[in-house]
Amino acid sequence: MSEASDLFPILRQFADEKAVAAIERLVAGEPDYRLCRVNVLAFAAEHGLDEDTAIAAFLHAARIGLFDISWNVLCPGCGGVLDTNATLKTIRKDEYVCALCAAGYEPTLDEMVEVTFTVSPRVRRIAAHSPHELPPAEYFRQIYWGSGVDLPEEGFESLVEDFIIETVELPPGEKAILSIQLPPEFVIVFEPVTHSVQFLDVKGEPTRDRQSLIVIIDREHTHSQTLEMHPGPIRITFENKIDTRTLPSVCIAGDVLHQMLAKRRPFLTAKRLLTNQTFRDLYRTDTLDVDQRLKITSLTFLFTDLRGSTELYDRVGDLAAFDLVRAHFRVLNEIVAAEAGAVVKTIGDAVMATFPTPDRAVAAALRMREAMRELNEARGREDLLLKIGIHEGPCIAVSMNERQDYFGQTVNIASRVQGLANSQSIYATDAVVGDARAVQVLEAARVSPVSKGAMLRGIANEVALYVIP
Repeated sequence: MSEASDLFPILRQFADEKAVAAIERLVAGEPDYRLCRVNVLAFAAEHGLDEDTAIAAFLHAARIGLFDISWNVLCPGCGGVLDTNATLKTIRKDEYVCALCAAGYEPTLDEMVEVTFTVSPRVRRIAAHSPHELPPAEYFRQIYWGSGVDLPEEGFESLVEDFIIETVELPPGEKAILSIQLPPEFVIVFEPVTHSVQFLDVKGEPTRDRQSLIVIIDREHTHSQTLEMHPGPIRITFENKIDTRTLPSVCIAGDVLHQMLAKRRPFLTAKRLLTNQTFRDLYRTDTLDVDQRLKITSLTFLFTDLRGSTELYDRVGDLAAFDLVRAHFRVLNEIVAAEAGAVVKTIGDAVMATFPTPDRAVAAALRMREAMRELNEARGREDLLLKIGIHEGPCIAVSMNERQDYFGQTVNIASRVQGLANSQSIYATDAVVGDARAVQVLEAARVSPVSKGAMLRGIANEVALYVIP
């Protein structure tokens, strides 16, 4: 904790004081398991913090060494962690298989990759820093399940005992024999370290004859077919062929397990972090490799451009125009960050920004337009006429010109939509104005979009567009 006492004054220089105080209490006094894979959104809710404020505080905390960031690939079914990475650059597989759910998934940055924060061992040593020494129940809580599974704070161990019949702690290279009574249930023999599994459909007449099962634990295990067994005695032989301790467990796949896994809570996704301005500022070059292509199923793009900027330079002179354009960029950056977005890049006088959801982009666009009006009123001239276009859809996160960028038809359409906009107008597609939360933003602003179909250059079919007056 001596190093932490040196780091918190530094953190206070960059992050919100209330958020820093909450993090300091977490590091100083909370149980070990609460400092492993911290769910920032749950942390923000617990401490009454704005989510983006909490995210920024943890990012700064990680940057100065208080926490380590983990990018975890999740199973969308059971919420288990299929892969853990210290950086997004090492997420390379085209498919991740969850043996427990018997399903494979193509990784997307929306809901399959969570970002969590674990206290650095230099700051405070916790049990999860030595995961292969954790008791079985804590291994499941801290290592196997992701932060989106809302596990109970109290009574967790007793809950686990309700669905786990038996667990064996098996050292490397060792064998173990487990003799138990199989209940007339669907039973899973599951090993969380290697994610190996064997399904047992236990049904029919009970038997007094001892049944047998051999389970080999290795890194090459693939999903096994379901075996039919009878209720009654069984002898399971486990053999651990990997170089770390394993935890083969016999579980009942019944209501207790299903109800526990059904309780979910929001978590910080990779998509949300990539479109966070603080993250882009702090980790500008530490996101994707040049040959990586990671899918995002839904991201909202906002493009802006200044109308008549060439004439502006000619009218007021280079120096005055440059100062005006800089002021416009500064205001736009502030608004994008305030609406949970991030500026991807600027091209001349144009801005490309991303937002996690359409409503934040619409809110940002309305604020941008009003901010330009205020700047123009202050000067007594309409020098800053902003054209804005918004579109939402799937895309691919890539690395281009040593910076994280996006590629795909959604980006192309968003850019073309902006190209149609007139001065001080906002053009948006049906995917944006049809979003339920975006509708609420527009209703609160007392703005009614006006339908306007249009053909976009390079797009075969007519696109349903709306002008936000």
